[in-house]
Amino acid sequence: MSQTFIPAAKPIIGDDERAAVDRVLRSGMIAQGPEVATFEKEFGDVLVGGRTCVAVNSGTSGLHLGLLAAGIGPGDEVIVPSFTFAATANSVALTGATPVFADIDPDYFCLSPDAVRAAVTERTKAIMPVHLYGHPADMVAIDAIAREHDLLVFEDAAQAHGASLGGVPVGRFGTFGMFSLYPTKNMTSGEGGMVACDSDEIARNVRLLRNQGMEKQYANEVVGFNARMTDVHAAIGRVQLTKVGAWTADRQRHAAFLDAHLEGVVVPAVAADAVHVYHQYTIRVEEGRDRIVTALREEHGIGSGVYYPIPNHRLDSLKHFAPDLDLPETERAARQVISLPVHPSLTTDDLERIVAGVNATVKAGS
Repeated sequence: MSQTFIPAAKPIIGDDERAAVDRVLRSGMIAQGPEVATFEKEFGDVLVGGRTCVAVNSGTSGLHLGLLAAGIGPGDEVIVPSFTFAATANSVALTGATPVFADIDPDYFCLSPDAVRAAVTERTKAIMPVHLYGHPADMVAIDAIAREHDLLVFEDAAQAHGASLGGVPVGRFGTFGMFSLYPTKNMTSGEGGMVACDSDEIARNVRLLRNQGMEKQYANEVVGFNARMTDVHAAIGRVQLTKVGAWTADRQRHAAFLDAHLEGVVVPAVAADAVHVYHQYTIRVEEGRDRIVTALREEHGIGSGVYYPIPNHRLDSLKHFAPDLDLPETERAARQVISLPVHPSLTTDDLERIVAGVNATVKAGS
């Protein structure tokens, strides 16, 4: 009998979420309404220390609207990592501003403060680090650079629900922090995003922009979008919010098991003052990455992911922003990384299979 396949990610939707959706459907209030407002308040209280949060229809919308709300537009430059999903740079480009790509720290896969400092020009308006894979970026050093050059800081916390640095939760460092609620994230609303705002002004601007520029019906103040979250999605998110803490603890336990038993690979580093929430458990291999990924899937029934094989500065859609740019640590990571299953649904047997499969596959290629 063949082994059951272990997927790289596995969204968890249970009876509680189904009951919450049924409750909203029975209420007749399906579009943005009281469920969204309650979810915003609960999210802020649980994950970002009471910051005002604004729910939107996707993480990308959250970044885009947050940037616009903070005044980013044509003529501005925003420093971003190239080693991340394209939505980070896309959101900058969609405002008419220019994404400026900087290299990453090799240990944590997040923006390198030294690379950020070197990328600052007279047109730089902001820095937008990504808390990649669930590990916080070096916000202390990045904030220091921002203060020195009078820059804004925005946080792409799409993958980092509950991560922290020095006891401060991500989403509280910048003018805004955006969390994705896509199905494979550490918690989901089915689809959606949450923007944690540091001021009433930013929050109000995001609310206007998500709702066609209106705070009061038909009294349009600015040109806006339809980026609202529905009460159906918010109901799912509210249930998931009550579970994400326990799921994070599961992810951390699974990561600790993998740390202790994997051989021949570089396991994820964690900064001394950081809490890593392991959206992805990402290892490095010196060579043979694609062979290892294929062997894990075909010989051992283990799914994995390669995030991200083509850095943003080499994508056809974005490379015109970065002609002849050299980002050596970004390129090295793009060649070497493999993300292994770490999700809460894993069993002890699953973890032992993952360890055995990775160790055997790496050894076979050495």
